[in-house]
Amino acid sequence: MAIKVGDKAPDFELSDNHGRTVKLSDFQGEKNVVLLFYPFAFTGVCTGELCELRDNLPKFDDRGTQVLAVSNDSMHTLRVFAEQEGLEYPLLSDFWPHGEVSRAYGVFDEERGFSNRGTFIIDKEGIVRWTVHNAVMDARDLSEYVKALDTL
Repeated sequence: MAIKVGDKAPDFELSDNHGRTVKLSDFQGEKNVVLLFYPFAFTGVCTGELCELRDNLPKFDDRGTQVLAVSNDSMHTLRVFAEQEGLEYPLLSDFWPHGEVSRAYGVFDEERGFSNRGTFIIDKEGIVRWTVHNAVMDARDLSEYVKALDTL
């Protein structure tokens, strides 16, 4: 079952595209978090979404918000993807145990073995304040993230 607005966001610890450990709780009391799950690096819709975030990162920085993008790709795949696309925010690997964090947030597709498109805006206290889920082929609207952050 997907995490809902008002729920405490499940904490996690994942490796980013540089092998650094990132924990959701590291941002608690400091920053809001946009936690974005996506199916795979190097795919059309995912690349478009992540590059749009890259191009609009100041909108998140200005709102005291950390963007974290999670897929089930390996750390090594994510490193090459980030370098190729110039992505400077953390790309987190939910590769092993495969999909563990994606399952905790209710966005893992068990039949196909990857995360569906789910976004969770988490406030500084660790509470989910906004969420959206899209079909695999449907890109999310980044302007909706910004509107949601402006309500915090």
